Amino acid sequence: MNFEDTSESVLTTIFIIAPFDEWYFEDMMSLNTFVPPRVPPPQNRKSMISLRLQFAACLLVSFSAVPATGEETVGKLLEKAKSLVDIDDARAPGTTESGELVIDPMREMQSNAIKEQSAPWGHWGSNPKKYSTWTNHSNRLVPLYTFGYTLNDLREKGSLYGDPERLKKHFGRVDEKSFNPDANYHDQIDVYDLQMAAVKAGKRHVILMVYDGMDWPTTRAAALYHNQSNRYDSGRGTGLLFQDYRGTKTDFTFLVTTPFSSGAKLDVNSQTVTAPSKESTGGYSPDHGGRAPWHEQSRRDYVIGQDRLVPHTVADSAATATSLMSGVKTYNGSINVMPDGSHAIPIARTLQKDGFKVGTVTSVPVSHATPAASYANNVVRQDYQDITRDLVGLPSSSHRQDPLPGLDLLIGGGWGEGTGADKSQGENFMEGNKYFHESDRDALKKKYEAGEPNSYLVVERTKGRPGAEVLKEATKKAIQENARLVGFFGTKGGHMPFQTADGNFNPTFDVKGTERYTHADVIENPTISDMTQSALEFLSAPQKGSDQRSDFWLLVEAGDVDWANHANNLDSSIGAVFSGDKAFATIVNWVEENAAWDDTAVFVTSDHGHFLVIENVDAIGKAAQKAAAANR
Repeated sequence: MNFEDTSESVLTTIFIIAPFDEWYFEDMMSLNTFVPPRVPPPQNRKSMISLRLQFAACLLVSFSAVPATGEETVGKLLEKAKSLVDIDDARAPGTTESGELVIDPMREMQSNAIKEQSAPWGHWGSNPKKYSTWTNHSNRLVPLYTFGYTLNDLREKGSLYGDPERLKKHFGRVDEKSFNPDANYHDQIDVYDLQMAAVKAGKRHVILMVYDGMDWPTTRAAALYHNQSNRYDSGRGTGLLFQDYRGTKTDFTFLVTTPFSSGAKLDVNSQTVTAPSKESTGGYSPDHGGRAPWHEQSRRDYVIGQDRLVPHTVADSAATATSLMSGVKTYNGSINVMPDGSHAIPIARTLQKDGFKVGTVTSVPVSHATPAASYANNVVRQDYQDITRDLVGLPSSSHRQDPLPGLDLLIGGGWGEGTGADKSQGENFMEGNKYFHESDRDALKKKYEAGEPNSYLVVERTKGRPGAEVLKEATKKAIQENARLVGFFGTKGGHMPFQTADGNFNPTFDVKGTERYTHADVIENPTISDMTQSALEFLSAPQKGSDQRSDFWLLVEAGDVDWANHANNLDSSIGAVFSGDKAFATIVNWVEENAAWDDTAVFVTSDHGHFLVIENVDAIGKAAQKAAAANR
C-alpha cells in the first residue's frame, strides 16, 4: 500500500477535527517542522479552505502519522484531500454564497472569553473576575408565557409560597425561608394545573413548549442580540416572538423550580426507591434569590445551592419536568416517580385516555429527562433505553407486564449514538444505541410492516437526504395510513446541530470543547421548527370518518439551550433561543392558519435556570450591530 493511500483517512480526519482558529495556527508555526509560509488572514472561503488543508497536512507530518518526505508528497496529499472535502463544509466559519467570510463578533466574544477566562461583558457564576466558575443549574426564577389562556385563576388562587397548607402538601414541611405571604411568583406544578384547567375550559389543543435551561438572563441575552440594543431591564421583555406576540390573549409570570430533594437511594433493576427521601431540602428564599428574576443578588451563591445558611437544593431537568407535566414535587433524577416510589401520571397519559392524541418533539435525545417525563416512569433518568420503551409502548423495566400505550408521535435525537456498556441503565442494558436500541426500532418496524393497528412508521436520518424532507414525507404517509410516527435523528452527542447567534451552525470552543458539524450533519437533520410543523400536522389530522381537527397535547422541547449553557457558550445559547423562537413561530402560524386560538392554549416556559451574569448589556447589542453592518 503506498504512502498516499495509507494517509488518506488520517489526513481527512485531521482536517475535520482541526479548527482553523488563529491561536491554534500560531501554535503550529512554533513547531520545528515543515509548515506553510506565513500568510495574511484568509479573505474568502477558498483561501480559508486552502489554509485548513495546509494546516492539516502539517499536523500529519509533525506528529509522525506519515513520513516527512517533503513538500512534493505533502502536495499530493493536499490534492487527495481536496477531493474529499466539501467546499461548503458547515464546519467552517460562516460565509456568504459568494465566498466572503461573515463577520461574527458574538462568536469572537465567546472565543476570547474562553481563551482569556475573563470577559468585561459577563461571566457564568458568582465570581466576576473569571468567565467560567459554574457550569450547572441554578434555582433562579424562570419565565412563563401563556397564549390563548390567562393566569387570572392562578392569581386569584395565590402563590403556593404564600399558602402554608400547600407548602406542607408538596414539601412535607413549611420552610420559614420559603413562606412568603406576599409572593407574586408561582411554582412549576402550577403549569400542570394550568394545562388541565385549559382542557376543562374547552381547549382542544394544548401545547407546552419548554426551553430547557432558559432563565430570565438567558432570554434577555437573546433579546439584546436580536434588538441590537438594551430595550428592557424588567418584565416579560421584548424582541423575541414569544415576548411580543399579541395575536391572542397572553400573560406572564415567573416560577420557582426547586425539587423535593436532591435524590434518593434506588434500584434501577427492580425500579424501586429503596430509601425514600423523608425530608425535603427544596424551597425558595426571595430574600436570597430575589422577589423577581431581575432582582437577583448575582454575587451570592444561594441560587446554586451553596449558601450554608439557606441550602435549598438546585433542581435537575428530571424533577422539574415531572413537576411541569405531572404536577408533583419529587427527587432529582426521577422520571415521574415520587419520593416514596409510587408512580406519578403525566398529563399526556391522562389526556390520551380521554381521546387526545399526544406527542413529543425535542432537539436532544428522545429519552433525555424532559421528553422522558412527558410520558414515562423510571426511578432514574439515565435508564434511557427503558424510558424510550415506555415512550413507544414496548415492555420496559417499569412496565414489564402491562406496557404503556405509547405516545402517538415522538420526534427527536439520539441517532448514531452507540456504547458498549452503561451500568446506570441496569442489567437489561443492551450494547448499541444507548437511547433507542436497534432491536426496539426493529420491533416497531416489524409491527408496522405486518399492518398491526396503532403501529409506528419509523423514519431515521438518511444519508444524502434533507432531514426536513424525509420527515415531511413520513408525516404525510403516517397520516394517510393512520399509523403513529417516530422520527429519529441527530449528530454526534445525539442532539441536533447547534445554531449560533448569527444563524450558522459553527459553534466556537467552550468549556466542553468544540462542536464540529459536517455539511451532512446540518442538511440530514430537521430543525426543531421542522419537527414542530410535522407534529402539528400529524396530531391535528382528523380521525377517519371525521372532518374535525383532532384534540391533542404536544410537548416541544428546545433542549439545546441547556446544552449551550452547561458549556458556558453564550453564542450557542443565543442561537438555541432563536431556533426555539422559530418553532414558536411555527406554532403561532399553525394556530392562525387554522383560526384555532379559541381551541388552543400554549404555555412557554423553562425547566430551570443557569448562572449567566451579564455585566455589560450594551456589549451584546453592539456585537449584533457590528455583525449586521459588516454582513449587510
